[in-house]
Amino acid sequence: MNGGSSGAAGMPDRQPWHALGVDETVARMETRPDGLTNAEAVQRLKTYGSNVIPRGKGDTALDLIWRQVNNPLIWVLIVSALVAMAVDPTGGVKNGLVILAVVVLNTIIGFVQEFKAGKAIEALSRMVPENVSALREGRKLTLPAADLVPGDMVLLASGDKVPADMRLIQLRNLQIEEAALTGESVPTEKRLAPVASEAGIGDRTCMVFGGTLVTYGTGTAVVVETGARTELGRISTMLRETTDLQTPLTKALAKIGWYITIAIVVIAIGILLLGTWRTMAETGVEWLPALRETVIFAIALAVGAIPEGLPAIVTIALAIGVQRMATRRAVVRKLPAVETLGSTTVICSDKTGTLTRNEMTVQELWTPASGAFAVSGVGYAPKGQLQREGTLVKTAPADLTDLLLAGVLCNDASLANEEGQWKIHGDPTEGALVVAAEKVALDVEKARAQHKRLDTIPFESENQFMATLHAQDGGRILLKGAPEAVLKRCATTPGGRVLDMEAVLREVEKLAAKGMRVLAFAAQPARGQTGIEMHDTQSGFTFLGLQGMIDPPRPEAIAAIALCHQAGITVKMITGDHQGTAQAIADQLNILPKNPAAPKAIAGAQLAQMSEVQLRDAAGACNVFARVAPEHKLGLVRALQSRNEVVAMTGDGVNDAPALKQANIGVAMGITGTSVSKEAAGIVLADDNFASIAAAVEEGRRVYDNLIKSLAFVLPTNLGLALILMWAVAFFPFADVTHVIDGVAHTMRELLMPMTPAQLLWINLVAAVALALPLAFEAKEPNVMRRPPRNPAAPVLSGFVVMRTFVVAILMTAGALGLFLYEFRAAGDSGPAALAKAQTMAVTTVIMFQIFYLLNCRSLRDSMLKIGVFSNKTVFVGIAAILVLQALFVYAPFMHEIFASAPLSAGDVLLSIVVGALILPVIGLEKWWRNRG
Repeated sequence: MNGGSSGAAGMPDRQPWHALGVDETVARMETRPDGLTNAEAVQRLKTYGSNVIPRGKGDTALDLIWRQVNNPLIWVLIVSALVAMAVDPTGGVKNGLVILAVVVLNTIIGFVQEFKAGKAIEALSRMVPENVSALREGRKLTLPAADLVPGDMVLLASGDKVPADMRLIQLRNLQIEEAALTGESVPTEKRLAPVASEAGIGDRTCMVFGGTLVTYGTGTAVVVETGARTELGRISTMLRETTDLQTPLTKALAKIGWYITIAIVVIAIGILLLGTWRTMAETGVEWLPALRETVIFAIALAVGAIPEGLPAIVTIALAIGVQRMATRRAVVRKLPAVETLGSTTVICSDKTGTLTRNEMTVQELWTPASGAFAVSGVGYAPKGQLQREGTLVKTAPADLTDLLLAGVLCNDASLANEEGQWKIHGDPTEGALVVAAEKVALDVEKARAQHKRLDTIPFESENQFMATLHAQDGGRILLKGAPEAVLKRCATTPGGRVLDMEAVLREVEKLAAKGMRVLAFAAQPARGQTGIEMHDTQSGFTFLGLQGMIDPPRPEAIAAIALCHQAGITVKMITGDHQGTAQAIADQLNILPKNPAAPKAIAGAQLAQMSEVQLRDAAGACNVFARVAPEHKLGLVRALQSRNEVVAMTGDGVNDAPALKQANIGVAMGITGTSVSKEAAGIVLADDNFASIAAAVEEGRRVYDNLIKSLAFVLPTNLGLALILMWAVAFFPFADVTHVIDGVAHTMRELLMPMTPAQLLWINLVAAVALALPLAFEAKEPNVMRRPPRNPAAPVLSGFVVMRTFVVAILMTAGALGLFLYEFRAAGDSGPAALAKAQTMAVTTVIMFQIFYLLNCRSLRDSMLKIGVFSNKTVFVGIAAILVLQALFVYAPFMHEIFASAPLSAGDVLLSIVVGALILPVIGLEKWWRNRG
């Protein structure tokens, strides 16, 4: 066998089969019109393998668990827990188990989130049919699709799913829906003639591709590519090669995590050395016992400085964003996608169905006598108006009515209202003609009943026209088709005037320049016959006029694009449709670049010839890319990412899946989208509407703002707890503390510890999470869509957040340490009860700081009074919850056993409240200072 495809299993080099003639293809495939012999098929199956799409190896449950654990902060916690249990077999075991419980909780949250990850490659395999009709040794057989081999002859009929990539060798009126591969909503009319070798998938009219659908006609084709070698298989390969990129937030949090880890390790070593030296100097013990005593301080530092609750806060805040987006018709499949939308700088959108209505619509009519008319109205809904130069036309001229009538009669489509939705049954192009007639008040069903059809010559791609014979005024033949095919059969216009061919062609060019598909119509009297043959359609027709149609932009998409531009987001159209159509729609959507030197539109064939540098420049300069293949879409996304853009990519077909997966955020269509595109995407639009993307971007920015508020709230607590421990190790006094062991009192000289590791975890996890979560419900900032996208390279923690963190942490440290020492000394003894009470006082003071600081974090720039005290009632629910939990911490005996806490008097609690409230005027002053300019 000569030719074929290269790669696995000894396959031959890839050939441009679409550029070869029928006979040459059959010869190169070493086959025959009656098919292969069984022996040949068996041998080729061994050579080329089964006709199946390879599946990628997915992550196992252990892989997912490891990904959650393999985090520097988590490792610090695990090591801290193990060291605590090894050094102190009594109290250390309890502290260690509490720490490990936090690790397990975070692991479970992350595991559940990732367990729902997409399985796009498996979905691809479901697009190949189970059985096909093929010829072997001249006999028609039903074979498993997996057993097809190059050289097999396959029979295709309406409704069949194409099982492999094949070169057509016979056909009759064959139309294939290739939207999954090309993005075009209108079925492709197939022909036998070869095309240029550089033609894109959508222009390879002599080929059929695996995973597409036969919508009309019949055909016979020879298999040229199977399995991984098909276009579907190539997409599968691209999917395996694409990368699930980290979101800007996850990148930033990972970087913060490393910084925190390094700082914790360095400071913990410093504390270990300082504490050991002070213990040796104060108690006179050897360095090893002193080191063992000081390890608990290093562990406490690690537990206090690590924001254990942060993963839970981020996950739950994103989940809240998911719920909000669902109400705005955007279904989020992957949680980080919520935040990514907020940082999007470029949206690459498909055209059909997303920016347009996916409803082919007649917008302009033209007759030789009356000239041009516009037809208004929304999509398939049969309500509209006839206009001429912007003026309403109440009654259509007779010649225009005749043009519309011809479009209705020479037509096999119908319009129906199904459950409140107008739908076309039949070819979308023909459906547009029916809708246009209804909009101009022509009763389609009545017209068809009055002008009964007697015979038909169906549309064939070789002829480029359809003809019908009607019982009308003694009989009439109507002709509909491509302008060039209809015009050459016409000589006159209604009334017997000579047809001005040049005038018609100028009008055709004018409509085509607007991206419209143009159909011409003609008629001639019949000669009393009851049937028509091809020779009846060769000449003598009267030209009736033109109808120009296009899939119009969604009005809401135009508004949404304007909103995106206002928000500093560039919108680019990447479509499989023709360049002229794409450019015309882009002009109506206002997405063409403002720079007059920039190209209006670039075709996929041009992209294929570009170097990486040229592609990178073209991706930035041009906003419209037409006739693109899957590899072009993927290349454009990567080119934009190389320009440091955060790319959102929309799509609905299999051809979109690799680009959807590669993009920072993939957005699939919920109505028209294939299962492959949905699995590869992070977000699915329930209504296939670009306006929903703009709404989701707005929600994503809101989520990010609220996450920053949560960070600004949580981090000062961690820094404050670290400062508390550092200050204690460096400057706290040693005290004689009495412990009762096995019924015997032992007095030991110990460095006072303001909080235990378990108490630090209580503050970090329970209290911080309960108070930080309400911030996720804050309303959007007024300027959320009037500011440019944030720079993905910019640090999450801006200068003012860092400054705020230190100010709050220092205040918290001073208040907690001051009240700890006050309470410990006021007790008048050095027993465990006095220490527990003093530590409880310190914990309660930190909780009060957190409550008052939460009120300041509801807006990072404005006061709570300005944004509305009760605009977010969940804040007060969180405060109430933490007050109840803290009351249990202070007064419940079972909590005393777990956390070594102790009851406080009403005066002690009041003192903690007063000290905690000091944060209000301090942060208020800081906000005033920043806003004064």
